[in-house]
Amino acid sequence: MTCSEKFEHIYGRAPQAVSFCPYRICPIGAHSDHNLGKITGLAIDKGIHLAYSPKQNGVVEIASLQFPKRAQWHIASVPAHKQNGWADYLRGATWALSKTHRLQVGVCGVIEGSLPIGGLSSSAAVIIAFLKALCAVNSISLGQQELIDIAYDAEKNYVGVNVGKLDQSCEVLSRKNHLLYLDTKDGSYELIPENPKMKPYKIAIFFSGLEHSLAGSKFNMRVDELRSGVYALQAFAGLEYGKFADAMARDVPRDVYEQYKDRLPVSWARRCEHWYTEFERVEKGAEAWRKGDIETYGRLSFASGWSSIHNWESGAPEQIRLYEIMTQTDGIYGGRFSGAGFKGCCMALIDPAFEEQIKRSVTEKYLESFPEMKGKYDVFICESADGVEL
Repeated sequence: MTCSEKFEHIYGRAPQAVSFCPYRICPIGAHSDHNLGKITGLAIDKGIHLAYSPKQNGVVEIASLQFPKRAQWHIASVPAHKQNGWADYLRGATWALSKTHRLQVGVCGVIEGSLPIGGLSSSAAVIIAFLKALCAVNSISLGQQELIDIAYDAEKNYVGVNVGKLDQSCEVLSRKNHLLYLDTKDGSYELIPENPKMKPYKIAIFFSGLEHSLAGSKFNMRVDELRSGVYALQAFAGLEYGKFADAMARDVPRDVYEQYKDRLPVSWARRCEHWYTEFERVEKGAEAWRKGDIETYGRLSFASGWSSIHNWESGAPEQIRLYEIMTQTDGIYGGRFSGAGFKGCCMALIDPAFEEQIKRSVTEKYLESFPEMKGKYDVFICESADGVEL
């Protein structure tokens, strides 16, 4: 059942419109945007659909094909704190938008995700698809950067996840057949077109079958460990520093890190090692893409995945196994976990000529290691896509 069909089933009429936001992948640049790093990313041709109609009484009433309970609140009285449910992202979006725009009309709607949850920035995509609908019924027009900022505000300051602006930026700014090369320090970006010399590629999404992981709570901890390392480096080097939350790796030169890294606790040093080496990989990756060298870009993506396992120390066992299989499979240029690395998906850039062989080989090897994931594990082949249309 689609979101439009479910809407008609619930309300007895067709929705007024359907909002869409694509998912994204980030082959190089993971775990760096929260400290003002650089990233490379692509939107893909799968994402979040929201079938909706206005509610003149100001009520927001949202159902999801993925979750059982409908959520409801009023645009003028969003709960001051998150409710620890799936709709917190949408409450946060209402809260963030209402800070700068007058809301008078609510929405009723049904959300549908076109891929399993986990690792493709589904939370940001849900927020943005909902913001589009809420803006449409209230005749609000947002620019790209304002949309990115409001979606970021909702997730970071209402839901409480220590994200940067990677997800929102990829989903808004991306263009089909272009690589987004973004500096999250100032929001400047370049859309690098595919070089005519570039070998063909598709995007493979390997869903591990893992939808929930106790390790997920470690995401915020990893960011705090990185920031702790940065804060200590500033002190060791005699650099000016202020509040802990304002400490950013981007503000500490790499030579300062190299000089003082042995004085850091091991875990803090590893988080810093990932951030600084990932920054370098992004710059090299953007140049490789510009030259049409997808093999080098892919190798850098594999190196990013390795660092996420060993330096950032993320990755459920299922994802780590998928990554290992990917590195040993012919026809895969490169890839890594997609997202925080505690549940969900791995992504890979593949040679289309090997598509069926890759699907068969990765599936067989993965299910040998995790037979309990049969029926849950899946493979999806995607293309690059435009970001959200405003």
